[in-house]
Amino acid sequence: MLSVDQAESLILKTAQSLTDQEITTLLNAQQRILATDISSTLDFPYWDNSAMDGYAVRYADVQACGPDTPAILDVVTEIPAGTCPNLSLAPGQAARIFTGAMVPQGADTVVMQENTLRQGDQVHILQCPQPQAFVRKRGAYYQAGVPILKQGMTLTPPDIAILATVQCTEIPVYRRPVVAILSTGNELVAPDQPLQAGQIVDSNRYALAALVQATGAEVQLIDLVGDTVEDLKAAIASTIPQADVVISSGGVSVGDYDYVDQVLAELNADIHIRSVAVKPGKPLTFATFPTADGSQPVLYFGLPGNPVSALVSFWRFVQPALRKVSGQSGSWRPRFVEARTLHPLPAGGRREIYLWGQLSLDDGQYEFTLAGGSHSSGNLMNLSQTNGLVVIPVDHPAVEAGESVSVMQVGEATT
Repeated sequence: MLSVDQAESLILKTAQSLTDQEITTLLNAQQRILATDISSTLDFPYWDNSAMDGYAVRYADVQACGPDTPAILDVVTEIPAGTCPNLSLAPGQAARIFTGAMVPQGADTVVMQENTLRQGDQVHILQCPQPQAFVRKRGAYYQAGVPILKQGMTLTPPDIAILATVQCTEIPVYRRPVVAILSTGNELVAPDQPLQAGQIVDSNRYALAALVQATGAEVQLIDLVGDTVEDLKAAIASTIPQADVVISSGGVSVGDYDYVDQVLAELNADIHIRSVAVKPGKPLTFATFPTADGSQPVLYFGLPGNPVSALVSFWRFVQPALRKVSGQSGSWRPRFVEARTLHPLPAGGRREIYLWGQLSLDDGQYEFTLAGGSHSSGNLMNLSQTNGLVVIPVDHPAVEAGESVSVMQVGEATT
């Protein structure tokens, strides 16, 4: 049985990033992962432009003015946004200008209109501005040719705004991984089917599908698989060629009907992990299948059937692997934060323990509220709104309320 850290290290070492690329559009780029650095042939701002409604002037003409000694300039043109000035300012001249409009040649400063008095074709500058005030210089925010977005970034709405601004409309991204999800067990029934005595509604496929979709991967839901070697073998054998990652839940423990490891061996998979010293989630299987073209292997995660165990195993081990497979840059590991627990916590045992609850941020300090009720691996009812899992290390003493603990963040902390 491997430790949690050993299992994580082995999984991330084995997982390989996809290299297949495709082109997407601005409207479809949200949460896609950039396959190359992005740069532009354009500066930004594209040209000197005004940050205010007012008057473009030469600073030399207004540097000594004030309320009692205004500078009086001839207004020789008006420049709305989106137009190109057709003249260059001479000494003693000003141009009426609007926010975003190009600053004309000869001008180096903008005086906001609140500090002026317009009289016919002249403007009185009533307050001396700072040199180059309210002029956004060409290239002040970005210079052409410099990478502005990096390979491996997950694109967010601000990134998409940048892509539009630099006129990058065909965006190279990595192909989305295809993740197949199947549940095993004769006792399982789909949520839309009548529930008979002794049956259990399958929640794992839908929870895991939602978690996979949140990583940006594509989901393939496989039909429920019965507890026979033949059914399981047929399902896995037909799924492997279609997917980059396969996730099953159930059938990985040591019961009489737990056939996943046996079937994987019969299908010539390389089984790297059979169990991990973690609670919940000890019976975790991790295996790989070689691909026909010798590219990155298909990853197989056999998760426990208990719903809490399945979700905790996904957060701790599967999600980091999906981040790497997807081509994301940076750390693939889960994010851990130090928090003050608002409840006492039990001592650790021979396995690393994860207990679920709500992580909040109060005046810069993370706080963790343990979910009420049973923390049984079969009780998913108190998982609602879980955004953090407190980690109790192996053999750690009991924790008193108010002490600092490590929390694995699985959602945004509340405020």
